[in-house]
Amino acid sequence: MWTSAWLSGAAASDDVLDALLAWGEAHEVVAAEAEAAVGLDLPLTGDFPATPVQLLAALRSRGAGETRLVLPVPGDVRGLGGGGAFTDAAVRAGEAMLLPSLGFGLVPQMIAEGLVRWSAYKVDTSVAPEYVGLADAEHGLTDAIRDSAGALQALDVAKDRPGVRAELSAWLRARPRPQWPAGMPGRALRVLQRAEEVGAILAVAEIDEPGGALSASAAMLRADALRPLGNAVRLARYAAVNEAVRLFSEQAGNIQ
Repeated sequence: MWTSAWLSGAAASDDVLDALLAWGEAHEVVAAEAEAAVGLDLPLTGDFPATPVQLLAALRSRGAGETRLVLPVPGDVRGLGGGGAFTDAAVRAGEAMLLPSLGFGLVPQMIAEGLVRWSAYKVDTSVAPEYVGLADAEHGLTDAIRDSAGALQALDVAKDRPGVRAELSAWLRARPRPQWPAGMPGRALRVLQRAEEVGAILAVAEIDEPGGALSASAAMLRADALRPLGNAVRLARYAAVNEAVRLFSEQAGNIQ
């Protein structure tokens, strides 16, 4: 989000660097393969890593355009454009950033407490991304909440438990609290916030009560009931971020 705002002229490079602090105190950048090392002027994995400042300079000098978020999971790799090392790394991480105009992708990985490594890969970005509208994403969240609640009640594994509100508050407090660029589209922000709230409910619902572990079969049924909710949260984040990125890119085009 911040990279797109910076590329469109809606944010300064220092704003991008400051925003990264929500996810880790330090960030380093390496190329996972030779083509990415040459294309983005980055050191290979194992060499002394580059900094985000160097990466931003490379993106600017090479005329990087719109960025794109992908949130792949096994069985759903929309937006990745095929297999390969990048797809494998992105699925393991559950997230990645694409640079379609340059043909590269970046995968973040927490390699130590407070230290995030961004690995760059050469990727096939010729495949058009699947568009998911914000309205569809919002409706999907609502439907998934209803369906998951009904399924869990039918399984008798959605029992009230003491302290659940405190658990939700603690989970939300532990999450990074990023700032968003000026001009962040209101509807996209609303969908992101709703997805975060539902994500907290999902995280707490997946935790067994102390001393009340479910049987293996019941745990499997519960996981099946919650899976649509997790997919809806992921899709809502995907739609909200990419819609905001699209609007930032449009603004940059209008300015030019």
